[in-house]
Amino acid sequence: MHEVSHRHRMLVLAICCMSLLIVSLDNTVLNVALPEMRRELHASVAGLQWTIDAYTLGMASLLMLAGSTADRIGRRKVFLAGLVTFTAGSLLCSLAPTLGWLITFRVVQAVGAAMLNPVAMSIITNTFTEPAQRARAIGVWGAVAGVSMAAGPLIGGLLVDSIGWRSIFWVNLPIGLAALVLTVRHIPESRADRPRRPDPVGQLLIMAMLGSLTYAIIEAPSAGPTSPLILGCALTAVASLVGLLVYEPRREDPLIDLRFFRSAPFSGANVIAICTFAALSGFLFLNTLYLQEVRGLDALHAGLYMVPLAAPTLFFAPLSGRLVATRGPRLPLVVAGVAMGGSGLMFAVLSAETSTPLLLTGYVLFGVGFGMVNSPVTNTAVSGMPRSQAGVAAAIASTSRQTGGALGVAVIGAVLAAGLARGGDFSAAARPGWWIITVCGAAVLVLGLLTSGRWARETAARTAAELEPKASPAPAAGSRPV
Repeated sequence: MHEVSHRHRMLVLAICCMSLLIVSLDNTVLNVALPEMRRELHASVAGLQWTIDAYTLGMASLLMLAGSTADRIGRRKVFLAGLVTFTAGSLLCSLAPTLGWLITFRVVQAVGAAMLNPVAMSIITNTFTEPAQRARAIGVWGAVAGVSMAAGPLIGGLLVDSIGWRSIFWVNLPIGLAALVLTVRHIPESRADRPRRPDPVGQLLIMAMLGSLTYAIIEAPSAGPTSPLILGCALTAVASLVGLLVYEPRREDPLIDLRFFRSAPFSGANVIAICTFAALSGFLFLNTLYLQEVRGLDALHAGLYMVPLAAPTLFFAPLSGRLVATRGPRLPLVVAGVAMGGSGLMFAVLSAETSTPLLLTGYVLFGVGFGMVNSPVTNTAVSGMPRSQAGVAAAIASTSRQTGGALGVAVIGAVLAAGLARGGDFSAAARPGWWIITVCGAAVLVLGLLTSGRWARETAARTAAELEPKASPAPAAGSRPV
């Protein structure tokens, strides 16, 4: 019986990792294709930013809705709907006739992706109920992100050079269909014992806040930071945030339970996720354009250059999971902050992009840091939270990741566009972006130290005790997790 249960857990993990692979792959694959898309679709830097941010922003806006909906109506139902929507969106992206249609179909992909990531993590959390097993499973989950980083540039470069950029979306089709079949056959239905009621006002406030903020950042270089449109977007973002802070605590079942953030580890994990993925998205955006537009590499060779970035992630992600299981999150977070910050500093101070040995060293450092950070962030975000709210807790962490990714491309892309508009060369225009990445790495280091000590653990214990009355009853001994 134990062996059957173990096989079942491993199969569930594999299916969830397949969904993560296609969701993550689309960012790294697309980055390699940006220069060819820019030429064929006559896109500006802002247009390229929107092809990425339409996806990450759409995910960030809908993740918490998807997580709470899955807890309420059934995780398997939402997961299946996500696979169908994402696969269909990928097919539509490959057929997009213009940049506008491509951005629209990227939003369709984002709707499907929003139903996959938090729901998959909720399924894993409810399947791997023992903390050490869960940490190892999340380590495997993080390693899949490394696989997507490694495979994305290589697969994307090969497809772009041989067939064209549209073919990068075809990769999702067989994986999505296989995951769909396996989910129907092997993942049982599960839901929260106490479903949370819908919160349409909270959902609209989140969408207004993230959408207006991202639009203001991306369009500010061309429209002007003091233009009425940009100022109006900024005011909308601020008003939406205030509305969330005032409205959500008044609801019995809020979309965002602000009590979660009384836990210092949970709050720290989410801020670290924002900083990490802002740094990652900016790092990939700058390097892809540099390698192809400045060094003149084709897409395949640009992808090969990024292998030293992806390979350490593949190795260190499962190692990080084991370290979290045995020693806690502090050491992986410290290593991640030092490595990511050091990588950004190499480009900001030493102009590492102008020297191939320094460039590759910077890639390796960033890959080490990114590999180490995912497991402690994800594990901290879901550990200690009631299993009845696992979907919401995982969705908040996933939202933080996608928000960071959207803001990273928006901010660093805007800084780059402003520098190029002033007539500077690429390296000079990109330098402020590298400093932003350096600051993000330093923030990971500082927050990792502050939110993993004794005081932080005490706040987590108090928060767990406060949330416990809404937790689902513990399963009977020997029962199979769902």
